[in-house]
Amino acid sequence: MPGPLNGTTVVEIEGMGPVPFAAMLLADMGAEVIRVERPRTSSGTPEELRLRDTFGRGRKSVRLDLKEPLGREAVLDLAARADVLIEGFRPGVMERLGLGPEILHATHPALVYARLSGWGQSGDLAQSAGHDINYIALAGALDPLGGPGADPVQPLAMVGDFGGGAMTLTMGILAALLESRGTGQGQVVDASCVDGASLLMSVVHHMRSAGQWRDERGSNLFDGGAPYYGVYRTSDDRHVAIGAIEPKFYSALLPVLGLDHETMRPQNDRDAWPERRRRIADVFATRTRDEWVRAFDGVEACFSPVLSPAEAVDHPVHGRPEAFINVDGFPEPAPTPQFSRTPSAPRPRPLPGHDTEEVLRGLDWPQDRIDEAMRDGADVGLLPGP
Repeated sequence: MPGPLNGTTVVEIEGMGPVPFAAMLLADMGAEVIRVERPRTSSGTPEELRLRDTFGRGRKSVRLDLKEPLGREAVLDLAARADVLIEGFRPGVMERLGLGPEILHATHPALVYARLSGWGQSGDLAQSAGHDINYIALAGALDPLGGPGADPVQPLAMVGDFGGGAMTLTMGILAALLESRGTGQGQVVDASCVDGASLLMSVVHHMRSAGQWRDERGSNLFDGGAPYYGVYRTSDDRHVAIGAIEPKFYSALLPVLGLDHETMRPQNDRDAWPERRRRIADVFATRTRDEWVRAFDGVEACFSPVLSPAEAVDHPVHGRPEAFINVDGFPEPAPTPQFSRTPSAPRPRPLPGHDTEEVLRGLDWPQDRIDEAMRDGADVGLLPGP
């Protein structure tokens, strides 16, 4: 059965990282996503490009040159029949192309026009380049990461680009779709990676306001300060993680480690945290990671082994065999959340430009215009697609 967004059409203007990730989420949920790709001059066969397309599953691929009149006209026609358009250019680019929201809404008022930028559509940095690490740096999300007295540690590029950017963009699209289907009026959904990363810091801002957060790195409950919430090295140079925040879990943790309840209390004596962290670290260093897994079997102490990405694929923790799926011969995380009546059904990646002729024919374009648009969008220096 098709996913919950079956019948929804999304035009995705090709972009970087978080934009295709957001489009992948919508495609996984059943939306028809038509990606408009630009001509390329880099080397590689269509098949090589397809397999390098990290978030490309579930699309139709159209190759158009938006600098040419027919390319822009095709996007106007596609958007006129779509429910959503997603773009991730710097502010003003779509307007200069004649594809801004005012133009598209003039002919299709119900369109949800979704745009994702690094720094927002206005402000001092709006036209500046940036990546995940820059967004989280200015959102205050990078500074707290790291141990006491150490430099900040950059996380994987997830907090700004994907958690802050793509996820909030997708949430905004779904909310705007609900509203537009009731009113017949679309709107612009404006998400930015820096604003999304800042939103993810809500708990820290609240704790600071309540006097429960210290600005010293590695001195707080869940930033590595609390000895019962953190990562520890084992004797085989692997790692385990504990999150025994609640007293009942902390009480369950100590006996397995062979630590005395009396000397390890009170649990939230901050002055004693550094010494207690050293004691716990010394104990974890006496056994291998898998030996600790066996020691904690059946004990509710919020204990977990730290798995590598390769190990995570095969681990039964996900509770369902289809938590990872085979896409184009590779294991990939399955769509989430799960739906009981309209389950998601991921589809493979397309070859770049594979669907150009089919999609343009669906716009009732004559063949000579289709041929001209395809010539404008043809790759330079690549093997031709099918």
